[in-house]
Amino acid sequence: MMLDWNDYRENLLNRVGDLAKLSPDTVRGLQVMDGAGAKTGHLDAKTHELIALAVAITTRCDGCIAVHTKAAARHGATREEIAEALGVAIALNAGAAVTYSARVLDAYAALENN
Repeated sequence: MMLDWNDYRENLLNRVGDLAKLSPDTVRGLQVMDGAGAKTGHLDAKTHELIALAVAITTRCDGCIAVHTKAAARHGATREEIAEALGVAIALNAGAAVTYSARVLDAYAALENN
């Protein structure tokens, strides 16, 4: 069964609210960081959310996916635009795997030189 993203998002935000009561500066700090980029005005809100979704899948953050998918849709992102942003993240993850594969071969070569 697929996750009920709306229920998950609501429950998550409630738990974050609990954390905010226990450690308000921690949650406030996250909110300040999240809003800092938007203050420059160089990217529109939709682009910000598309980037957030791409990062969310690379960090494997279900909470980020739940929150930023809703925000992306609220700012007018289409399913196709989201898919394109996710494709960029997928390609970069594959590129990182290729780059780190070269490191493995380098580490193996170092064994041969001992």
